[in-house]
Amino acid sequence: MNAPLPHNAASLADVLEIQRAAFAADMLPSAASRRARLDRLYALVADNEEAILQAISADFGGRARQEMVLTELFIVLSAVRQQRRKLARWMRPRRVATPLHMLPGSSELMPQPLGVVGNIVPWNYPCQLALVPAAAALAAGNRVMIKPSELTPAFSRLLAQLAARYFNPAELAVIEGGVEESRAFAALPFDHLVFTGSTAVGRQVAVAAAHNLTPVTLELGGKSPAIIDESCDLAQCAPRLAFGKLFNAGQTCVAPDYALVPRARVADFVREISAAAHAMYPRFAGNEQYTSIISERHYARLQQLVRDAEEQGATVVRLGADAAAAPGAAARERRMAPVLLLDVTPEMAVMREEIFGPLLPVLPYDTLQQAIAFINERERPLALYWFGRDRANCQQVLASTISGGVTVNDALWHAAQENLPFGGVGASGTGAYHGEHGFLAFSKQKPIYRQARLNGFGLFRPPYGRVFDTLAEFLKRHM
Repeated sequence: MNAPLPHNAASLADVLEIQRAAFAADMLPSAASRRARLDRLYALVADNEEAILQAISADFGGRARQEMVLTELFIVLSAVRQQRRKLARWMRPRRVATPLHMLPGSSELMPQPLGVVGNIVPWNYPCQLALVPAAAALAAGNRVMIKPSELTPAFSRLLAQLAARYFNPAELAVIEGGVEESRAFAALPFDHLVFTGSTAVGRQVAVAAAHNLTPVTLELGGKSPAIIDESCDLAQCAPRLAFGKLFNAGQTCVAPDYALVPRARVADFVREISAAAHAMYPRFAGNEQYTSIISERHYARLQQLVRDAEEQGATVVRLGADAAAAPGAAARERRMAPVLLLDVTPEMAVMREEIFGPLLPVLPYDTLQQAIAFINERERPLALYWFGRDRANCQQVLASTISGGVTVNDALWHAAQENLPFGGVGASGTGAYHGEHGFLAFSKQKPIYRQARLNGFGLFRPPYGRVFDTLAEFLKRHM
């Protein structure tokens, strides 16, 4: 068993150098070697499921076990299995067409590992967002360094211990520590850096990486809209939207951040969402199937967003039978009952900041064009959700908006699809991974042209004369 790694700045550079040296000694690992690493990554999770769940729940002060099984275990194990199953095919050089004037040579793209991939992990899905990118990076043949969040100390300690048990630090290493260690980590000259977190911190990470010209995958957040179309069956869509909003108590980067609802249907929408929330969570305080807010600071921030909106004229609708009856118990557990906010304005903090909690502003609209314009006047979101039965309206929304990803008639699920790239656009991120897209993100597609023994390229060498001029003129006009 390897010893867990220390986390001071000097040791960060040391670990990077250890991994660089190991990569230099094996710059194109075999499929068998990559599979062996993925097998150990799989075992790291599968052999320690209960310890992982307990550590994450301890960090949250109470997290729904069923949510963790789905997002921290199933999604990770599924991703590792897919990478292992398909990496041999993904590794093969791919022939590409060679233009007529380059014949009889041939052309191909050869996937090649980048080297050492760094991954700065957020607190909201600490296992998934540490190990799904790691699986893609290992499948692509890289070495990996992981920096977990300081807000999940129990899981971070466990992951460091497990990494030391299942991997040589030259293959995969976990670096513990706080904000200063994260800053030092971002400043390292990785061959690729992944960051998942807020847009504000993502900008800082991008600046630090730019100093080393390190390419980055930034998975950020933003205000992801849900459009309720006139054609929507509210009884059907409300449970789906409520699930997407309240999963992990809204602490999900792709959670619906606000709902755009036809003005005449707002009251019906509020009634159906309230009923859906109650059906899923008959109570919030003491309910182990409902997740706590990660920290006192974040709990206070969410409460302040509600107060700010209410002071500026918003109507506050608190959901759940115990929302008012047991505020003390809910606060002690940081299990925050959902809140709908009506009559909100763009100037309110809740409409300017990413919410990351169980608050849902509801904005009425009169025409679909008005709803689309509202979205397009703001930074491009990580996700967009559309609910309805009118296919023409759906296509209009898809064609007229830009977002990182979309789920139609449900919420969240596009982000759980390994065959779809997961990533943002603009302020919600850059780059993408998952499945083959992750393998490609952490590879260099090296272009290779193989010249034939007999070819006509000697005609293009000096000394130049009439033959060159004739050929050049022909190529300009016909190739």
